[in-house]
Amino acid sequence: MPTTKMHPDRLFPSDPATRDIARELYASVADAPICSPHGHVPAALLAENEPFASPTDLLITGDHYVTRVLHGAGIPLGRVQAPSGEPAVDPREAWRVLAAHWRLFRATPVQYWLEYQLSEVFGVTARLSADTADAIYDEVAELLREDEFRPRALFERFGVDVLATTDDPADDLAAHRALAADPSFHGRVLPTFRADRVMDPSAPGWLAAVDRLAAASGIPCGTYEGMLAALRARRAYFRSVGGTATDTGVADAWAVPLDPAEAARIHVAGFRGRATAAEGVAYRRDILYRLIEMSADDGMVMQLHPGVHRNHHAPTLARHGADTGHDLPLPTTYTEPLRQALNDFGTGTALRLVLFTVDETAFSRELAPLAGFYPSVYVGAPWWFLDTPDAMERYRRAITDSAGFAKTSGFIDDTRAFCSIPARHDMARRADASYLASLVATHRLTEADAAEIALDLVQRIPYDTFRIPR
Repeated sequence: MPTTKMHPDRLFPSDPATRDIARELYASVADAPICSPHGHVPAALLAENEPFASPTDLLITGDHYVTRVLHGAGIPLGRVQAPSGEPAVDPREAWRVLAAHWRLFRATPVQYWLEYQLSEVFGVTARLSADTADAIYDEVAELLREDEFRPRALFERFGVDVLATTDDPADDLAAHRALAADPSFHGRVLPTFRADRVMDPSAPGWLAAVDRLAAASGIPCGTYEGMLAALRARRAYFRSVGGTATDTGVADAWAVPLDPAEAARIHVAGFRGRATAAEGVAYRRDILYRLIEMSADDGMVMQLHPGVHRNHHAPTLARHGADTGHDLPLPTTYTEPLRQALNDFGTGTALRLVLFTVDETAFSRELAPLAGFYPSVYVGAPWWFLDTPDAMERYRRAITDSAGFAKTSGFIDDTRAFCSIPARHDMARRADASYLASLVATHRLTEADAAEIALDLVQRIPYDTFRIPR
């Protein structure tokens, strides 16, 4: 039977001398604790600590990286993920679909992540295929019944020190508080404030989101000033529960303040269901400016990731909902859209703005030069669509001349797939070791400097960038 085992030199350079340097650099950080300052694993998963339902539930369901590859090959999404409101798909049958089409994943990062999980987390030795699907499913399902494979045990085994979640401003953060108060839980799970749902008064669901914000804060949000006050109050609450950062995902990076009277008028129009699409854009850009202003005031690190066309395929959105693999990249600019905000707040010491992109042409053209001048700006790691070994190397080569290493975010796994966290961090550590080794081999860095940078990238930079106490 064909077997799978992760090669010890995976992702390292083919040149023997450079490979030896990469091996040493990687070995120095391979077992370092994981700091994951941006992700989407819910805190309740760890607070409740229930066994995972099935291998499919753990490794396929809800992981849009996996499902979009299948869908792109013409396999209906409903074969691995039930449409909204319908009974769940049979987990074994969904697993068989993945196994039968495993060839589609060759040389993709998804193959790397899944093979790492099967091999390194679950000890599976057989190679996934239609012939081995049931045996591997049964092997993993049996392990998931053991206490050693519950979420908290895996959290400790993965060596996670910090895990950030993504949370609505109205969330009571009960799971975060329960984990912080539990002496048997070792590690930190930090909330991240994400206010996207209240930024566009022309969008469906805006009024309901504002109502939830009002209820959570105890501050009436019928006025523009009231909503801003409620946002400030909820940011303070997040900080009291350990949060150090916010997250904002919008269509573009324009941050342009409105005259307060105009913002108030659009806010009222939103309450009446009369805000136009153009007014929604203007209001969203104003709120983005206000959120930057708030971060300059309270010191919460602001992550900004614009430039994604959300829910591109309307029929899939209607049938399966959001976050099901049909968000797509858009060309994105930052220099002019953020100019006013950076002129107003960009050279202060309080603002920390971490800029992400899915348009890699922006790395050298805009993000690195911005970080090279503005003390407040940091270049986010390759994120979504770019979180691959080749893109990670292109990222380093594009930004290092202008931004160096210190003005970057550290690795961002950005995942909902809990067991892929160590796989993704392993990939990043190997990719960075390879890049650093290339600089040593060409005498642009000494081995001592490269070793220090490798450690900084996992032990100092993510903590310092996101203001997480060490």
